[in-house]
Amino acid sequence: MECDVVIVGAGPAGLAAAIRLKQLAQQAGREVSVCVLEKAAEVGGHIVSGAIMDPIALSELCPDWKAQGAPLHTPVSEDQFLFLSSQGSTRVPQWLLPDCFKNHGNYAISLSDLVKWLGAQAEALGVDVFAGFAASEVLFDEAGAVVGVATGDLGIGKDGQPTAHHQRGMELRARITLFAEGARGHLGKQLTARFGLDQGRDPQSYGIGFKELWEVRPEQARPGRVVHTAGWPLDNQTYGGSFLYHLKDNRVALGFVVGLNYRNPWLSPFEEFQRYKTHPSIRPILEDGRRLGYGARAITAGGLNSLPRLSFPGGALLGCDAGFLNASRIKGSHAAIKSGMLAAEASFEALAAKGAATGEAAIQLTGYETRFKASWLHTELHRARNFKPAMGKGLWLGSLLVGIDQKLFGGRSPFTLHTRKPDYAYLEPARLHRPIAYPKPDGQITFDRLSSVFVSGTNHEENQPSHLTLRDAQTPIDVNLAVFGGPEARYCPAGVYEYLDVAGTPVSEAVQGASLRINAQNCVHCKTCDIKDPAQNIVWVTPEGGGGPNYAGM
Repeated sequence: MECDVVIVGAGPAGLAAAIRLKQLAQQAGREVSVCVLEKAAEVGGHIVSGAIMDPIALSELCPDWKAQGAPLHTPVSEDQFLFLSSQGSTRVPQWLLPDCFKNHGNYAISLSDLVKWLGAQAEALGVDVFAGFAASEVLFDEAGAVVGVATGDLGIGKDGQPTAHHQRGMELRARITLFAEGARGHLGKQLTARFGLDQGRDPQSYGIGFKELWEVRPEQARPGRVVHTAGWPLDNQTYGGSFLYHLKDNRVALGFVVGLNYRNPWLSPFEEFQRYKTHPSIRPILEDGRRLGYGARAITAGGLNSLPRLSFPGGALLGCDAGFLNASRIKGSHAAIKSGMLAAEASFEALAAKGAATGEAAIQLTGYETRFKASWLHTELHRARNFKPAMGKGLWLGSLLVGIDQKLFGGRSPFTLHTRKPDYAYLEPARLHRPIAYPKPDGQITFDRLSSVFVSGTNHEENQPSHLTLRDAQTPIDVNLAVFGGPEARYCPAGVYEYLDVAGTPVSEAVQGASLRINAQNCVHCKTCDIKDPAQNIVWVTPEGGGGPNYAGM
């Protein structure tokens, strides 16, 4: 199949690019064929985010979004920021809050609902959106330029052989290919390495974000209230914090983010999230309520300092595939939409300049980077450039540095802080830390991993090769278990990884006959294992299209 532009990923960045391309084509009276591939069974099915949305980019993309029924229903009415101790909390006075934590004019939303709406807008403009098709391979020409992608075969068994349901994948060839896969994109990671897009940049920095959607008692509902916290249950040297957003219909979105540069291999981000819900400031909101949804996703949080070169011969990276999230504001959807628009404008300009010519050198989207540097998005990310490196220095020193940077200098400080190591390199041997005793879940406020995965709607065709691959089969035992206590079993939010002895009992230290079991069918596609594995031995590749979580209202 051939088209002008192929977009990998039907998230806010990919769909914004598709919509903007069609808008420009209509305005110019030209035809531009646009195809979007989405690995989820339906558009929005793999989208999970807090989310508080700044509508600035949406208003540029679809100025009449209100009249068109975009699902932005709950304007923010109140901001709170709390520092938590184990039994109490201290609220930061409003006058002391940096502007990045103020949300007047923003909306508490379901990003998956917004993405479904964007998908409908794109299709109405003539975009071909193919859900359930996972792009598994980048196609290159003889000169090494990107010329499209191929989807994976369906119906391949665990033994690697075709089953009775086998269907060949499809090549989608394009003059321009845009990659909008989200954080730690499978293909974006390969392209960054192949073209050296991250040379001269800080190592990318990530967090793992958890979210639960609850229906609470009417007397606990405060539509429009936004609460962020830092501190307990994390120690003061571990970056992280929580969010709690009051939506309409007595619903509350709450979640927890842990920076993946944490040092203690005994730490379990999932259990830290569960502990957070037991805090005296949080538990009363949830009591006698009902959990409706669960999800987890890696977050690309390095900001401007870690942003790679955006384009390469034949294509570009968009949204969180590049790393446009503003960690200081805890917002990325507006940045993703804007990046998609900028890439679309550069693509349309490049296509127009090339005309209908074929057989020439690959299209270079140099205008994308130029447009970004001239945009409000670059200005915003420049002001936030010191946030993540500062918070990497610990809660109190980091908060002080952020306060100085944001309140005193307005993000225009004369210094720039940097991150020097990738997240996995921070993990320390298990012998240097004490194991953490986490309480058992009560099944009412706190839950285990497997019941959470069930709520996420996760499902994979079981008779397929594991998409969680190992470079070397012995490294998990010789390195991860022997040195780090088997951290995969703790940092995975879905119970995918289990270290077992010969009797099938879970272990956290090297014993005779220990083995690693990978329950790939549980995977929620968060990519944390690909990021945090201390040996960088785990490689996440795309499973069959249509598998994974099925998020609703997340």
